[in-house]
Amino acid sequence: MKVQLPRYEGWSLFGLLCLLILVMTALILALNPDLVEGLRSAIRATARTSFALFLVAFTASAFAVLVPSSFSKALVRERRFIGLAFAFSHLLHAVLIYKYGQLNTEFWPGRSTITNIPGTLGYLFILLMTITSFKTTTRLIGRKTWKALHLTGMWVLAAVFAYSNFKRIPLSAWYVLPFGIMFSAIAIRVVGKLAQKNKRNQPRAFA
Repeated sequence: MKVQLPRYEGWSLFGLLCLLILVMTALILALNPDLVEGLRSAIRATARTSFALFLVAFTASAFAVLVPSSFSKALVRERRFIGLAFAFSHLLHAVLIYKYGQLNTEFWPGRSTITNIPGTLGYLFILLMTITSFKTTTRLIGRKTWKALHLTGMWVLAAVFAYSNFKRIPLSAWYVLPFGIMFSAIAIRVVGKLAQKNKRNQPRAFA
C-alpha cells in the first residue's frame, strides 16, 4: 500500500512554516538556562529563518525563468505564503528583541536613531507588504500600486539584509557568508529579470 504524504501549499504551508519557527524558538529558550542568553540565541535564529525565507521569495521568479522546473514553478506559486511566513518570522524576531531590551537595560541606550533607520524602514515595508498581500487590499490599492509597493519593498529589504550583514563583517568574518549569499541573490534576480525581458522580446524579433 502506497502512503500518500501530506502536501503543504497555501495556508497549510504558511501554518507549517510558522509552527516550525515557533517550535525552534521555544526549544532554544527552553534549553538555555539563562533567559537573556536564550533570547540572544533566539534572536539570531529567527534572523536566519527570516533571511532564508526572504531569499526564497526574492529569487523565486528568477529561478522559474533561469531553471524552469516543477519545483521552481511551485516556489513562484507559493511565494505569497512564503513571504507571509517571512513576515511572521520577522515579527517574532522583533518581539524577541523587545523582550531582550527589557531585560538588558543597556541595549536600547546603546543604539542611536541613525542605527535604527534601516531596521525601521525594513519593518515598515514588511507591514505594508503584509497588509496588501490579500485580495481585498490588493483591489483597494489597485494592481499597479500593489506591484510598485511590493517591488520597492523587496529591493529595500534586500538592501537592508545586505547592509546589516556587511556592517557586521568587522565584528566577525562569518558575516561574509550571508553578505555574499545576499549579493548573489541580487545578481540572480537581476539576471532573471533580464532573461525574462529577453524572452518577451524574442517573438517580436522574429515577427
